[in-house]
Amino acid sequence: MTGKIKAVCLFSGGLDSVLAAKIVQNENIDVFALMISTPFYERSKTAKISAEKSAQYLNIPLKVISADKEYLKIIRNPKHGHGSAMNPCIDCRLYMLKKAKKYAKQIRAKFIFTGEVLGQRPMTQHMKALKIIEKESALENKVLRPLSAGSLPKTEPEKKGWINRNNLFSITGRSRKLQMSLAKKFKIDDFQSPGGGCLLTCKEFASKVSDLFRHKNRITEKDIDLLKTGRHFRFRRNKIIVGIDEPGNKRLLNLKNKTDYIFEVPDCGSPTTILQGKKTRDAIKTAASLTARYSDAKTPKIRVLYGMKKPVRAVTVAPAAQKQIDKMRI
Repeated sequence: MTGKIKAVCLFSGGLDSVLAAKIVQNENIDVFALMISTPFYERSKTAKISAEKSAQYLNIPLKVISADKEYLKIIRNPKHGHGSAMNPCIDCRLYMLKKAKKYAKQIRAKFIFTGEVLGQRPMTQHMKALKIIEKESALENKVLRPLSAGSLPKTEPEKKGWINRNNLFSITGRSRKLQMSLAKKFKIDDFQSPGGGCLLTCKEFASKVSDLFRHKNRITEKDIDLLKTGRHFRFRRNKIIVGIDEPGNKRLLNLKNKTDYIFEVPDCGSPTTILQGKKTRDAIKTAASLTARYSDAKTPKIRVLYGMKKPVRAVTVAPAAQKQIDKMRI
């Protein structure tokens, strides 16, 4: 215990959150970083490593929590709607601030701050959205945004003298030149690059999420991980996933449910395919034809092996036609 004021930073390991933490730390405040890991972040594993490295560099404690079932409910039916795809950005930010508020209460932190930059993101980082998010999280005028504070109304930390407003910044817009300049000034050179991001903003991936929600009520982390692997097809009530390469094939085998069927073409280069849902004759033939289509076999009729634990039974099918593929592809 140092007796200093504590503050919680919503921390991603990206440059903006690292800079925000450094700015507040320079105000002689004990910073506690909180990272909320979601299954929809494109680089969740590398982001976590980056956040850990950045926290170590800043010498601040980092707490990492995984998004829970409540988060999946938000994705399915967000109060403030989706963005361009399945991204519920306002509701997602609300969720994260509520988690930060709970953590701040646990450690008796005085305030919460973020690396948000006014005008950087279209859904959440404009004045109207910021006000909505603060109001609905019961944090009106209590969330400090050090990088854009000069362009925003005074917050409680500034009014109470915990933070000197003159030491904060007025960065706005999508350019990152000022952030890079600050990073050089603070000698910060190890941070996560801004590329990648939330998979829910990707329309192709969002289509897979939407299809999953339509056909399944209880979603698991494994279901979401499967969305990131292979080619996805919907045949009536069945889900068929066809591997793309050898690492993808192994990943499908690791992620398959006990009741899923495995398919492969023997004695040639073949994808691993898994079939979910009721194992009707038509579903088995369809999964086999897709497996044949993406294998290296070139004959008009192809023998495909399938089974629950191991592919031991055989069915001979014609490779799926392109028209059929286009119809079923998610």
